[in-house]
Amino acid sequence: MTEKSEALGWRSVGDLVGDHPDAPVALIGAPLNERSLTPGRCDLGPKAFRAVLPRFSTYDIETGGSLETVVHDAGDVPLKAVSPADAFAPVRDAVAAQGARALTVLVGGNNAITRPGAHGLGLAKGLDSVGVLTLDAHFDLRDTDQGLTNGNPIQALLEDGLDGRRISQIGLAPFANTKRAHDKAKAAGISVRTAGECRERGLAAVVAEELERLSGLCDAIYVDFDIDVIDRGQWPASPGARPGGVSVHDFFAATRVIGAHAKVRAVDLTEYDPSLEIGDLGSLTAGRWFCELLMGFQSR
Repeated sequence: MTEKSEALGWRSVGDLVGDHPDAPVALIGAPLNERSLTPGRCDLGPKAFRAVLPRFSTYDIETGGSLETVVHDAGDVPLKAVSPADAFAPVRDAVAAQGARALTVLVGGNNAITRPGAHGLGLAKGLDSVGVLTLDAHFDLRDTDQGLTNGNPIQALLEDGLDGRRISQIGLAPFANTKRAHDKAKAAGISVRTAGECRERGLAAVVAEELERLSGLCDAIYVDFDIDVIDRGQWPASPGARPGGVSVHDFFAATRVIGAHAKVRAVDLTEYDPSLEIGDLGSLTAGRWFCELLMGFQSR
């Protein structure tokens, strides 16, 4: 606990994160920003994310529980002016290096970190051992013939040999995707769950169903939290966020469900651009996401 937090009688989530080699959870920054389809500063995400954690108490008044899980901060992967192709090995190896832990949290950075993150989780046993769940407004199935971008990590994973039946895509938004991408997803056997279905049935319920489906097909699950899945009115800090996305309350509830699932071994937070902040809303949302993830993990 810092001197300031101790003097205030305030134990923060920031106090849980530090040099803890034996911690069950690891945090890695992956400030990748190159080859984004929309200009932005997602590379600022890891620094802003860490800076906001002292603003969160470890106590959850709604459940009466307190966060006690310590998190090893493994630092940032050096990715300044690095392309997604050149970032592949460094990000993969950073995730794989934390493989003995129960959960690895990768904070981006743009969505191109998802592909190497999934490979890092599967490095020991192969990509066939991994299932991928995305919370994302977009399919990320753009062609790769012009290179890797934040718009094609799922397409790249399919080309790497990941069976589409071991991919669940949740929160896909209308008028934000193409029919071609939808047809690609259906042809590959990807489970497609739209934003409308998530509103009607509850995002947490849809996520629970997909986690159960994936858990029967793989040894470990990688979750991509592309935070632009949230309605833009509640989440302006991503260039790809649109009006009509999922509510931030549902996003937090689904995050806790994901954190609690024993087969979820690695997750990422992507497309968080602090340069688009309005009144710290982005940082505070990302920080609360981390609290929910840890509280879910602690219930395992």
